[in-house]
Amino acid sequence: MITDKIENTIFYPLKTWTEQSNSNWNMLIGIGLLSLIVAIVLVCVFQKRLGMSVSDERTNQINLKSALIMLCGIILCDLIFPKEYMWQIFFLFKYSLAFLAAGIYLAVRYKKDFLN
Repeated sequence: MITDKIENTIFYPLKTWTEQSNSNWNMLIGIGLLSLIVAIVLVCVFQKRLGMSVSDERTNQINLKSALIMLCGIILCDLIFPKEYMWQIFFLFKYSLAFLAAGIYLAVRYKKDFLN
């Protein structure tokens, strides 16, 4: 299956690298937490800039689309990331990638709507 090949080529070397020392494991956790914090801040900033605190037809569409992108990111990561090992780390990266995808969508939408 395709996901097994992806797991063996990408994630198994990552597993062996993290098992070499505690500092590698801590570095991976730190990168995951930092990316999650940056992604959440990105989403919050662009939601505030787009005026998502006020509920109207335009912002509802944008909000629903960003939520859909976040959901698709979570489902895609669930399909790709392995579940047998390091699932806590991949859980962290799954949500950081989902928030990052929604934040990028909001940034592109902000640029398209307000900066042109």
